[in-house]
Amino acid sequence: MKTIGLLGGMSWESTLNYYKAINQGVKAELGGLNSAQILLYSVNFDHIEKLQRAGEWQQMGDMLSKSAQDLEAAGANCLLICTNTMHKVAHQIEQQIQIPLLHIADATAAQLINDGISRVALLGTAFTMEQGFYKNRLTEKFGIDVVVPNEYDRSFVHRVIYDELCLGENNLESKERYLNIINKLYRQGAQAIILGCTEIALLVSQNDTDIPLYDTTTIHADAAVKFALKN
Repeated sequence: MKTIGLLGGMSWESTLNYYKAINQGVKAELGGLNSAQILLYSVNFDHIEKLQRAGEWQQMGDMLSKSAQDLEAAGANCLLICTNTMHKVAHQIEQQIQIPLLHIADATAAQLINDGISRVALLGTAFTMEQGFYKNRLTEKFGIDVVVPNEYDRSFVHRVIYDELCLGENNLESKERYLNIINKLYRQGAQAIILGCTEIALLVSQNDTDIPLYDTTTIHADAAVKFALKN
């Protein structure tokens, strides 16, 4: 079994779900008392969030690259960045390590293609919904058409992530509003919805709607399990 390197803490609530999902996946495949070999580097999200607001992406890339190098030096055979937003600096990190980086958008796209989805809506932080690093990768590399909520709804989605979900709060009114946004995007022609922030699955799940939801945390964790167990 290969060792999985997790670059987490952004936020720790969703990183917890990565750890659980990967271990559950390994147990499902191997049975018995088997669990995953994982190295976790968990950063202080308060520092990252302040740099995000300041637009200091180069500095964040430098910081996370150093953490990724530490994981590689400790014996990790692959790297997962346990957040969609910070894949904005994935290329910068990849240049500083020798082990493969399992990109969350690539894993999600593979699942979408397998399911015959060609037009999808993306929910996430404002950085993920509005900038091109995620949407363009899905479109240019995989031919998937990506739509996002309107400006008003994007602002709400972003606020709930940082002011509620990253603080461990789960608000019923926010959940209902998220489901309304999902329904609106589906009516506008999206075949499915990407939960493109690892915290969103803490608020809404497939049990809440008949509209197909793609939980990027689960998909990313599954890709890690496949890598770790591949001969």
